[in-house]
Amino acid sequence: MGNPSAVLYGIRDVRIEDRPEPHPGPGEVVVEIDAVGICGSDVHYYEHGRIGDFVVEQPMILGHEAAGTIVETGDGVDGSRVGQLVALEPGIPDFTCEQCLHGRYNLCPNVRFFATPPVDGAITRRLVVPVAFAHPAPAGLDPEQAAMAEPVSVGVWACRKAGVTVGDRVLVTGAGPIGLFAAQVARSFGAAEVLLTDTNPHRLAVAEQLGFAVGDAREPIPGEHDVLLECSGAAAAFAAGLRSLAPAGRAVLVGMGADTVSVEVPLTQGRELSITGIFRYANTYPDALGLIASGRVDVARVITDRFPIEDTEAALTLARREPRALKAIVNPGA
Repeated sequence: MGNPSAVLYGIRDVRIEDRPEPHPGPGEVVVEIDAVGICGSDVHYYEHGRIGDFVVEQPMILGHEAAGTIVETGDGVDGSRVGQLVALEPGIPDFTCEQCLHGRYNLCPNVRFFATPPVDGAITRRLVVPVAFAHPAPAGLDPEQAAMAEPVSVGVWACRKAGVTVGDRVLVTGAGPIGLFAAQVARSFGAAEVLLTDTNPHRLAVAEQLGFAVGDAREPIPGEHDVLLECSGAAAAFAAGLRSLAPAGRAVLVGMGADTVSVEVPLTQGRELSITGIFRYANTYPDALGLIASGRVDVARVITDRFPIEDTEAALTLARREPRALKAIVNPGA
């Protein structure tokens, strides 16, 4: 049967090839991958061969939004976990650095994150992970839903960093998968109002189906907001969103796009605005899975397309071919 994997060799060069069968060490499990979401970072590596200082210099398996079934356990792992559906948290820290010891393991300088050069990712039939990063999926979830714990975790972390709480008025700029998930998380955290803005009418239509107020990002933003979750990566969206914040408002940079953004200093000082960024997430997976299982975060509406592993390249190029597309799923076992 082999271990077929989607391997990126360079810009627009993805090959499906057999990789060695993995074997678990102590404290590890082998997971047979059932679903992997395609993220913007996967597309960026495919299109450009790099993201910032992370450069594809050797063949690398793509994919980091993954779920699958435990098929083998290593020493020290309860064998009864074989057969369990799990969501894979893709960032494995060193557990010893200052950041890890303070609980900020997402900031570990030695973290090994799936599909970030030179670390292999999850679009493969089977892979090995530490058991602590194989999170049990609640009953009733399927692999596609469980795989979405990764992007939902981004929304959870953004809302935690923003301190979203009961009664907040939240603006989410960018109605892609991350924005749609972050908006739902904000609502589950108690936000009284959530407005999503985008320029893509298809994405705004999905936001409306999910029960949110929407606005064209090219138009003035109505109302005043306590929280800005900037998920588009567009400098103009951040500037406009910042201007919409009420005194003591909180802004979180979530989307990756522009390398620099402008901050109006008199506005920021005069309203005592708080601005922060996020880098992935930490200690979010159980909550993300719980939100999905409860239905408070609907991931099914965001999953629009599915591909077998042989068509991984088609999944990576979907967004530029189909404006209605949101989240593509690759199934390595199909």
